[in-house]
Amino acid sequence: MTCESTHVSVFISRTAADVYAYASDPANLPAWAAGLSSTITREGDHWVADSPMGQVSVAFAPTNDFGVLDHNVTLPGGDTVYNPVRVIPDGEHSEVVFTLRRRDGMGADEFTADASAVTADLQRLKGLLEA
Repeated sequence: MTCESTHVSVFISRTAADVYAYASDPANLPAWAAGLSSTITREGDHWVADSPMGQVSVAFAPTNDFGVLDHNVTLPGGDTVYNPVRVIPDGEHSEVVFTLRRRDGMGADEFTADASAVTADLQRLKGLLEA
């Protein structure tokens, strides 16, 4: 049961369509989402990534017009973590919002570290798209 969540966000000086097009392509994950993957390959209807947690399976929301980048990450131990992510339009700019949920048994320090990793990932995404 989730007992706490926090929203980590970044504003990007690119349209939501541009941000979504880049961020929704799993092949781009290693460039900006180091917290999730250093490499990623497609295997059937899901992707397999080498992550800091070990090899994980990642299943993404279908391509959509609403900026939904939700994905499930199945950890090496078999637990699946649902990650809600949205690209929200703001004129010629956009905001990416990642809802980070504190999992059962996750201590405060681990939750804070997880939020810091997500923040760093979103900042890398911003840097790549604004370069």
